[in-house]
Amino acid sequence: MNAQTQTFFINGSAGALECKLDLPSEDAPRGIALVAHPHPLYGGTMDNKVAQTLARTFVALGYASARMNFRGVGASEGTHDAGNGETDDMLALHQHMLANYPGLPVALSGFSFGTVVQARLQQRLTADGAAAERLALIGTAAGKWTLPDVPANTILIHGEQDDTIALTDVMDWARPQDLPVLVIPGADHFFHRKLHHIKQLVTALWHR
Repeated sequence: MNAQTQTFFINGSAGALECKLDLPSEDAPRGIALVAHPHPLYGGTMDNKVAQTLARTFVALGYASARMNFRGVGASEGTHDAGNGETDDMLALHQHMLANYPGLPVALSGFSFGTVVQARLQQRLTADGAAAERLALIGTAAGKWTLPDVPANTILIHGEQDDTIALTDVMDWARPQDLPVLVIPGADHFFHRKLHHIKQLVTALWHR
């Protein structure tokens, strides 16, 4: 993402996991942001353009932003585990980041398949009394996966013309929770030529 991006590895339950870290250029981080990438079996990696946009957005907000390649992707060991092992992977990254930046609040963000992982991770953290401060979910994979409920302050962004995850499915999932969904007119699933809207919306809404 930039010359200061650091690559590192952590130990997961299925082996070594390849990760990247981006830090604010000035001052100590005010929080930790974890970014989850889209589906590993369809080309999803931590270098996906939406995942990188989220990482860049949180760095600008003053967060230490960490991404990982889920098991079986890039240099990460193991094989795809339908979201279950991947949630374990993200929990391992969560623990690693807290060990290195103790006491900081944690933000969870993800794109497509990554939204499933982050929603499930938040469910686990909440049960342990350590819930993340807020979630930003882009192209939420409702309808394709079973997603738990998420907190009322979650930022949900979806493309109007998403033909991978239907907007109607997202609305059906969000409606019982009374969650607003921010719809980007004309955007497809990968937000081609619309990435700037993600950064602008998350930045504008994060501290509200």
